[in-house]
Amino acid sequence: MCCPMGKPFGVKLMNIKIRLTVMNFLQFGLWGAYLTSMGAFLAGAGFGSKIGLFYAAQGFVSIFMPAIIGIVADRWVPAQKLLGLCHLIAAATMAMAGYAGAQTNINFGLMFTFYTISVAFYMPTIALSNSVAYTVLRQNNFDTVKVFPPIRVFGTVGFICAMLITNFAGFQTSYTQWYFSAVLGFILGVYCFTLPNCPTNKEKAKTLVEALGLKAFALFKEKQMAIFFIFSMLLGMMLQITNGFANPFITGFNELAGYTGSWGANNANALISLSQISETLCILLIPFALKRFGIKKVMLISMVAWMLRFGLLGLGNPTTVTGVTLLVTSMIVYGVAFDFFNISGSLYVDQETDPSIRSSAQGVFMLMTNGFGAAIGSLAAQKVINTLVYARMNPADMVNGLYPSPIAQQIMSGWSNSWFIFAGFALAVAVLFAICFKYKHVPQN
Repeated sequence: MCCPMGKPFGVKLMNIKIRLTVMNFLQFGLWGAYLTSMGAFLAGAGFGSKIGLFYAAQGFVSIFMPAIIGIVADRWVPAQKLLGLCHLIAAATMAMAGYAGAQTNINFGLMFTFYTISVAFYMPTIALSNSVAYTVLRQNNFDTVKVFPPIRVFGTVGFICAMLITNFAGFQTSYTQWYFSAVLGFILGVYCFTLPNCPTNKEKAKTLVEALGLKAFALFKEKQMAIFFIFSMLLGMMLQITNGFANPFITGFNELAGYTGSWGANNANALISLSQISETLCILLIPFALKRFGIKKVMLISMVAWMLRFGLLGLGNPTTVTGVTLLVTSMIVYGVAFDFFNISGSLYVDQETDPSIRSSAQGVFMLMTNGFGAAIGSLAAQKVINTLVYARMNPADMVNGLYPSPIAQQIMSGWSNSWFIFAGFALAVAVLFAICFKYKHVPQN
């Protein structure tokens, strides 16, 4: 059997899957180029007290930009072309942010503005790339439930590969990571224009209210769903904390007398990449966990895992075998913390809501977690770390580029106490969730 262009039909279908795999690899690779290492660059450039602003920006633009871009794709511009255009704009402004960051006297306002514009156009592409993949797969009679997950896994692989390149190429503490992301973004932007056409559908186009998921806010009238969404926001507050601050925490040991030069401190991104590897593997546990334990216990497991994630960072350090072991354990725990909340929560929303508002309900879940939760959490975490860590770091106190031992101990203590505060927050959320969320699960075979 042959397709109209003369290629065997099976080869054509395989080619489609490969092309979508490449799209996903680059889609998340350009994010991984800077997401976990940006904090280390900002801290080194003297903006450690403002790291949270950059991660909060991602949360705030996620509240409205995906909905607006989704409407444009529905009504006027084919999704694959809009995806390419968004990536080109995001790449151009990310390159401008890198240029601003490369200056001797960095203009923070200019750098932050370019960065915010970039993520404002990047964040909608996460959903838009999924939409393109689903559309193309359906056009070719693929079962999206079976075929898409293996394709999506390569997005995480791309994220990990970019993290490792940023690490071992030596620019995890440099503005060069933004240039690297921009290059990948330009490549993907052009590549998207070669993908199969995804026609617009004006008849089924959503309004802004529908796209933002506002209709589903009626679910807050149901006590159980209201409680679930509130706790989703509280859990969402934990999402970007380690993305923003784990790298500057680990890399920062190179500025402390008696702790410099360790492999861990010089390769923070390589250590953190274990989190993404764990995330990929833990996805496989979700079907079993949900069937066996139900959503309440699975969410509680996630909250306990977040507590361990933060607590182990507070106990660990990159300069001793025991310290590195604790950090590695924290990275492994991250897979359970993230997947058991983010993916299981999405599945719960899908199962517990009426089909007529199911998509809107997912919109509410995303708003509460990646929007409000992530933004508020990033700013709150910054406040804690500014008080306990950066307030104790005065470059004038450095001797030969290092903080002397007494100050170094205060800085280490500040980091540990910060992680313990975040762990305590996760524990408090878990206890309240166990008390407030009522759900009876019937185990499935």
